[in-house]
Amino acid sequence: MGAIFSSLGRTITAGVVLLLVIIGLVAGMDATSMDLSGHAWWSFFTRWLHVLCGVMWIGLLWYFNFVQTPSMPKIPDAEKPAVTKVIAPTALFWFRHAALWTVITGLALTAMTGSIGSLLTFARPNTAIAIGMWLGLIMAFNVWFIIWPNQKKALGIVQVEPDVKAKAARMAGMTSRFNTMLSIPLLYCMVAQQNGGL
Repeated sequence: MGAIFSSLGRTITAGVVLLLVIIGLVAGMDATSMDLSGHAWWSFFTRWLHVLCGVMWIGLLWYFNFVQTPSMPKIPDAEKPAVTKVIAPTALFWFRHAALWTVITGLALTAMTGSIGSLLTFARPNTAIAIGMWLGLIMAFNVWFIIWPNQKKALGIVQVEPDVKAKAARMAGMTSRFNTMLSIPLLYCMVAQQNGGL
């Protein structure tokens, strides 16, 4: 077991293998209701990928806002480079790519279900998911075009004057907080669509 869990790559591989075993068991129990080659299964699989990417994205957003940002003032100055030079850039890589893949898988799912028209117009029965989609698109835009460019300045990846660096850090932080605010109704809308909550 130690060999599996001592490597992130092996851990992820083990998770995928476990998933395939579970899919195989469920398919074996009720082979008539589970067609792994059909459109419905691929639509479901794309939805699962969308949720998986979204969990990573929102999880990292909340990590930044609930853990890293409030903890920085408590960290001695000599130890802050461990966060700003190592942890934050890596977390921001996964953060922005999780946002990108959440959007890509969401758009793919929209194409597969043929619901783009109702999502663009907020038409019933897709009003909740349409609101969630637009909130997600706004948040993804913020990640790539406001938070990331400003974080590069704030973290010293792009060299700027100290006053520009401070302004960039504030803009990245405030935009991240804005996204945290949007994530609350976004998650509600995503769940409400499937469960009649809106």
